[in-house]
Amino acid sequence: MAEDRQDDPFEWIDAQRERRARAGLVRRLNPRPADSPLLDLASNDYLGLARHPEVTAAAAEAARRWGAGSTGSRLVTGTTELHAALEEELAEFCGFEAALVFSSGYAANLAAVSALSDRDALVVSDAGNHASLIDGCRLSRAEVEVVPHADPAAVRKVLDAEGHEAGGGRGRRALVVTDSVFSVDGDAAPLPALAAACRSHSAALVVDDAHGLGVLGEGGRGAVHAAGLAGAPQVVVTATLSKSLGSQGGAVLGPARVIEHLVNAARTFIFDTGLNPAAAGAALASLRLLAREPQRAARARTVATALHGRLTAAGLSAVRPDAAVVSVRAPSPEQAVQWAADCRAAGLLVGCFRPPSVPDGISRLRLTARADLTDEQIEQAVGVILETAPTA
Repeated sequence: MAEDRQDDPFEWIDAQRERRARAGLVRRLNPRPADSPLLDLASNDYLGLARHPEVTAAAAEAARRWGAGSTGSRLVTGTTELHAALEEELAEFCGFEAALVFSSGYAANLAAVSALSDRDALVVSDAGNHASLIDGCRLSRAEVEVVPHADPAAVRKVLDAEGHEAGGGRGRRALVVTDSVFSVDGDAAPLPALAAACRSHSAALVVDDAHGLGVLGEGGRGAVHAAGLAGAPQVVVTATLSKSLGSQGGAVLGPARVIEHLVNAARTFIFDTGLNPAAAGAALASLRLLAREPQRAARARTVATALHGRLTAAGLSAVRPDAAVVSVRAPSPEQAVQWAADCRAAGLLVGCFRPPSVPDGISRLRLTARADLTDEQIEQAVGVILETAPTA
């Protein structure tokens, strides 16, 4: 007997699916084989370390020594000597007093924003921030003011209105949150100006450096380091281990008292199983390799500049990259999907960003530069993108 549709609690899902289909916004999972023949410009493996022999060997050795899983939360059994070594070396490399490793970069952002604010606080958030920062703002229960993208003057205006005055006066606790490099267009935040606004208004600055670590700064030490803000007492940095370090997991870096507070107050730390040992071992190996081969960071930036230059010279609209993300605009969501599919058929894997992933509603191909790409592979990628570009 057919189920009565009136009693179906998930009938609303069908309506949403139909709306997504009409708007060209259906998403599908595409499992890849271990030995894919595609030239990859879609992953976030900026330094080409995810398959580096030293990194994979370190992951395997960590799994053999410590086990496949961390076996519990970090406060119970989930903290190993490997986690402690990773935190110590990551903090030293990036120029901060201390670091705390999480199971993902998403969890790190939720922790930093929600544990450093509460219902009596003010959070000032850039309109272009990543979804994990946005969700952290929602979970914080604080009053959230969303300001125009990359606009320090707008941040100052909000802080002024809240009674955060220079020279020692202050209103309620305030937190300014921003990506360092925005994941959609690859443009960099004005970190020095934002830090100055925070200093003069007794506010803290939380920077998600997911797309800066390993690419920007001296030897890949990150955008915050490049801005001269590493170790600043009012600055907290979040990062992921899944992009430039080719592993998985996340981290928060900052003053030791902030890290100690997160251990005691961050729900995504206290109630989550610790990062698995293989991921911690791989991230630590990547970090040590980057310290030994700092030229990888510069190469990733060079590849991004080359991709942008060749594509724009041919007439495509692309945002000038400040790190390793190259964003190429498409005429519509449907054409963006088709463009990406045509690239794939021609041997090139590219990202495809559409609403709601893009806040401005403009669909894009998102290319990620990798330090291990050769000049010949750059030319191959450019050729495929141009040959498959929509005509309108």
